[in-house]
Amino acid sequence: MVLNKELSELKMPDNKIVSIVDDEVKTAQLFHNALCTIKGINVFEFTDPVKALQHLKLNKKDYAVMISDLRMPVINGVQLLKTVKDLNPLARTILMTAYDIDDNLIQEYTKKEIINSFLKKPIELNQLLSEVNKQIYSIKYINKK
Repeated sequence: MVLNKELSELKMPDNKIVSIVDDEVKTAQLFHNALCTIKGINVFEFTDPVKALQHLKLNKKDYAVMISDLRMPVINGVQLLKTVKDLNPLARTILMTAYDIDDNLIQEYTKKEIINSFLKKPIELNQLLSEVNKQIYSIKYINKK
C-alpha cells in the first residue's frame, strides 16, 4: 500500500481514537487491522453500535474519527454519527454502506455536518487508509487555526 508520505506520517496528539463500527465481524476486523498501520492513533472495533456509543460517551474528548456502517441493528450509522458530532463536534465521521443511497441524502448529511465523508462498499484498504488520513489531517489543520 502506497500512501501519500506526508499523510501517512501524520501523528495525532495524545494517541487520539479512531473507531470502526460494523455489525459484520470480518469487515470490522479487516478494517481494524488496516487502521492499526496508522501511527499515533488508538484503533477500536465494534460490531455492536450500542457498545460503540458507550465507548464514545466515556471517551468523547479523545475521539478523532468514527467510521460507521449505515445499516446496523438498534442504532443506524447516521444516528450514531450524529451522536458523535453532538458529543464532540471536532471529531470526524465517515459513513459507509454497500447499499444504494440517494446522493441528495448524503449531501444533506454532509451539509448538516453529520458526516464528513462517505465510502461505498466494497472499500479497498488503501482507500480506507487514505480517507482516514485525510480526516486526521483536517483535524490537525482545524486545530492550528
